[in-house]
Amino acid sequence: MSEPVAGGATPGTVWTSDHEAPALAWGPAAACGDAVDHADPPLSLTTEPVPRLPDKMSVLTAPEPVLGVVASRGAEPAARRPAPGAPGPLGGTRPTGGRAGPGAGGPRAELDWDRALALIETADEICLACHIAPDGDALGSMLALGQALSGLGKRCLASFGEPFTVPGSLRFLPGQELLVEPARMPGIPEVMITLDAAGVERLGSLAGRAAVARSLIVVDHHASNTGFGAARLVDPDAAATAVLVEELIRRLGVPLTGDIAQGLYAGLASDTGSFKYPCTTPQVHDLAGRLLAAGVRPEAVSRELWDRAPFGYLMVLAGALARARLERDAAGGLGLVWTSIGRAERDSRGVPYDQLEGVIDQLRRTDEAEVAVVCKQNDQGEWYVSTRSKGRVDVGRACVALGGGGHRTAAAFTLAGEPAIIIDRLRAALNKDEAP
Repeated sequence: MSEPVAGGATPGTVWTSDHEAPALAWGPAAACGDAVDHADPPLSLTTEPVPRLPDKMSVLTAPEPVLGVVASRGAEPAARRPAPGAPGPLGGTRPTGGRAGPGAGGPRAELDWDRALALIETADEICLACHIAPDGDALGSMLALGQALSGLGKRCLASFGEPFTVPGSLRFLPGQELLVEPARMPGIPEVMITLDAAGVERLGSLAGRAAVARSLIVVDHHASNTGFGAARLVDPDAAATAVLVEELIRRLGVPLTGDIAQGLYAGLASDTGSFKYPCTTPQVHDLAGRLLAAGVRPEAVSRELWDRAPFGYLMVLAGALARARLERDAAGGLGLVWTSIGRAERDSRGVPYDQLEGVIDQLRRTDEAEVAVVCKQNDQGEWYVSTRSKGRVDVGRACVALGGGGHRTAAAFTLAGEPAIIIDRLRAALNKDEAP
């Protein structure tokens, strides 16, 4: 995701991580407890764009509304429709209607499978969009779905808002030939599918296309989803958007090829922290097993996502750890550890911003601190503040108070100013919203 523009110490409103998107109506976090940061990658896209399609497109006979939830209608082909009560993609049972709830008190799942399938099956051209500065779940899910739709004979284009660059750690993903620059997406998409975006603003420059699309399908797993889209496949209980995409692909009757499985596995592994976060259920491992059986090599994916970095990154990491400060009395006496990484420091080492994600994973290991924080200065000079909790402190609430958002144990916000002043504001917000 791109980072918000903030003046002075005023909270921004656009997010660098869809895991850390603002929650308009905060509720108990049902999604995965941890998340990686997703920053603006300065690297160039290495794939060739899909040639521009003709301006004149075939469209559905009647425009579809963009905002609001539409009840499921239409019929899923019998051969593809699972029996009511059959095991669902997240465990439990599949809903007999268009919606299901993740549990008492939490955000409800909205699974309009019939509606989504009907829109896809009648479309000739489908545009896919994920959130800006995509992470493994966003890009992996989008490219996997794009390949599946292409296999059905659909004209398919995929994109994300500027900066239109694929992070270096994700350049191994198959299907990037489907990517086109945002400006080359149709002005009025026939059917548009958004992936891993909690709100339309998360689409950046493609938000306008979503607003005028004749039909808009939303596939997402964030509890902070704002409720946009004509057909919604939104489940806060899903460990990753890839879980929902895999189910959609299955319902479309598309075989699980090795390339499709690669993207889905990248999404699943990313959002479960390589299967170590609390959202890693038996059903998650079942899905991972099916993806491995389709040909995914987990060691290759893990190496690309987590186990490689230039030497300059090690120097930046060493400096960040050397500057780290432990405040034992902060966060309600549970402890806070934090550090900062300025733009000048990473520039001097030739380290792009998108390679700083792993710093907080080292900092959060501190035994004496419940909360870990890394302030990372972006190319525009603002500070992206990534927070992690081990579960006893709700960092999501604190980040919401500062104009950000996310999950209970993984959230972020962006501010201008000095890191020490920003940490002062965060410290106060953590104490105010201290979990009982």
